[in-house]
Amino acid sequence: MSRLGDDELSLVLKWVYDQNDRKSFSQVCKQWLRVEGLSRLSLRIFISDPHLEFVAKTCPRLRVLNLNLRKALEEFDEVDGISGFEDVGNDGVSALANGCRNLTKALLRKRRNVGNIAVISLVSFCKNLTSLDLGRCNLVDDQAVEAIGCSNSIRVLNLEACSLITDHGLAVLATGFISRSLKKLVLAECDRITDSGVSMLKHMCCLEELNLAECGPKITYSGGLAVSSLLSLKKLNLAWLINLSDVTVNAIAKHCVNLVAIDLTGFTEGHCTRQRTQNVDSNGNASAYQHVLSIAPALNDNTRVLEKAFCRIEFVSNQGKVLMLFKIVGGGSWRHHSMEKQK
Repeated sequence: MSRLGDDELSLVLKWVYDQNDRKSFSQVCKQWLRVEGLSRLSLRIFISDPHLEFVAKTCPRLRVLNLNLRKALEEFDEVDGISGFEDVGNDGVSALANGCRNLTKALLRKRRNVGNIAVISLVSFCKNLTSLDLGRCNLVDDQAVEAIGCSNSIRVLNLEACSLITDHGLAVLATGFISRSLKKLVLAECDRITDSGVSMLKHMCCLEELNLAECGPKITYSGGLAVSSLLSLKKLNLAWLINLSDVTVNAIAKHCVNLVAIDLTGFTEGHCTRQRTQNVDSNGNASAYQHVLSIAPALNDNTRVLEKAFCRIEFVSNQGKVLMLFKIVGGGSWRHHSMEKQK
């Protein structure tokens, strides 16, 4: 077989479809490895703990670690039929934190083996850490949050779908050193938290962005009232919190005077649904909507209605941004997104 040239081996390899068989083919010798590489149309590269340990030894000045996954490893397994890969976990992240103490950003979204030990190591060794993304790291719980609460440098914290986090974790965040530095907090889909935990967030005097979307029915109007006391809030996501009420919306409108973006998707009882009006003049002026716009006073700058069907209202801020709230067809809710103002 060693006398076969690359062309002949390529013809043979065309009939090998199974990924495991192709892997075995590439391990025969260097020539076969080269031919398999030349014919490959797709490549999947993952990182393991030994890789991170190597990085820790060779890149001590590293500042940004981005290990975010767009898809979970299980989804890759379904596509290519290869499973059993040992994803990076506590040992690798801990080694990296110890060796790269200048880290300012650690992005670990969807890393299924990353748990409390990794988070504690990051917070303990990396004193300049400003951004930590643990979204959908299912092993992270209140123990990790306790360590995070001791940090005085983290400004952005993403705990999306960390379903083991409870009110205790929120209390630690609200009363720890981190409460003096945190600007953005994502708690979407953390369905164990309740009004009790959310009420503690009122102590976070620097918080500008808060995401509580889909946190479940345990957050009600009283938790919403506590959120309204966060006077520094600029962006707020309360999507699909079905037990909020008009009381919550009115409180937000009254107190959150710096608000520039709010998401009330799934909100069917609220102020901005019941009190909308159909009195729009021929020029599309939105004066009749001003009572609706009280939901976000900072949005009232240069307002105009774009569609008379009440599907879209455009808000132009002083910063030249176009902010839009979309009416969700069939429901009583508004969704926000922003884009640069078109000239």
